[in-house]
Amino acid sequence: MRRPLLLLLALLALLCGPAGMARAEGLDLPQAVAAVQAEGDALVAAYQPQQRLVTMRGFSALYFQRFDGPLENAIGAADPGLKTELEGGFAQLIGLARQGVPPETLAAAWNGVRGQLDLVPARLDRGGFWSTLLQSMLILVREGVEALLVVSALLAVLTRTGAGQHARVIYQGVAWAVVASLGLAWVISEAVALSGAAREAIEGGTMLVAAAVLFYCTWWLLAKREAARWQAYVQAQIGAAAAGRRLFALGFAAFLAVFREGAETVLFYQALLASAPGQEAALSLGIAVAVIALAAIYLAMRFLTVRLPLKLFFSATAALLYYLAVSFAGNGVVEMQTARVLPATVLPGWPTLSWLGIHPTLEGMAAQGLLVLPTVAVGVWWLWRRDRAGRPRVAS
Repeated sequence: MRRPLLLLLALLALLCGPAGMARAEGLDLPQAVAAVQAEGDALVAAYQPQQRLVTMRGFSALYFQRFDGPLENAIGAADPGLKTELEGGFAQLIGLARQGVPPETLAAAWNGVRGQLDLVPARLDRGGFWSTLLQSMLILVREGVEALLVVSALLAVLTRTGAGQHARVIYQGVAWAVVASLGLAWVISEAVALSGAAREAIEGGTMLVAAAVLFYCTWWLLAKREAARWQAYVQAQIGAAAAGRRLFALGFAAFLAVFREGAETVLFYQALLASAPGQEAALSLGIAVAVIALAAIYLAMRFLTVRLPLKLFFSATAALLYYLAVSFAGNGVVEMQTARVLPATVLPGWPTLSWLGIHPTLEGMAAQGLLVLPTVAVGVWWLWRRDRAGRPRVAS
């Protein structure tokens, strides 16, 4: 197990280390926030429902020309939840303007986003060496744990099924994801041709594909959680061509899990470096501490998952992948809405739970509903079938 672990940690270190960091420019945080707020105030003051498309394009330009980029990356490095909420807020503003809502409705939505922007300077306040070290460590741990959850779960599936010799498929997926992440991060940082909208569309599309793949893996695991069914499945798949396709699906899931976090993580480190000039040593030390922490987390995951009862292991792994699928679906739709690939039909009064990918738009709830409703229907059917099987038969 040592060689695969070292490979994974080396790849994570390469992904987030100095070699992966592009040129970072200084960021005047209060000035950047004030510029976004001033432009948003002007858009709301000039808004007229009859000219809704002008305001819609104005908020879209405000997001991509003022917020997206160094400011958004700096927020994401310190507080990813606030970053996601602000992305959702801009998507809702674009959607409300497109719908031609009354001025007071648009103003209320903007005031909510404006209030969140007021929180940014305090949330991103850097306090020197130790603060930078802590931020650097948290970035990699926060982003790496989510990828590790998927990778370690998939590796455990192969180990528990006696197919550990095929673990290279998972690590190949991780390696390709690291290469793709570094390439995408470089393109986003250096290539003028890739606009902010293209970046959001790529991130959103990756999340939606990952949601679909993880949803597929969830149901596959649930279908095989009974020991007898699993043993029969393994015997049937030995030497079969279908086994190769199944392994490809697992490797692809690992690729998407790492790629989804990869490029964004590199950009977060660029933002941290830009907002804490002269703190390269603290940043590098934070990465080293995070790699050690991730190693311990990875080993704990592998130790626990290989010792759980088979039925409990499959159920817990399926629940984890299902949660990630639902979260990816909701947050992926937000990314596509800010890129104006998808419309944003706002649901007034609907809550925002960024950790679960829930945002108050019809499109986001519909995407998550495609994953939740079949699960609920199957759960109801399973309970009905179990209840029916447990009823005493009445002799005729």
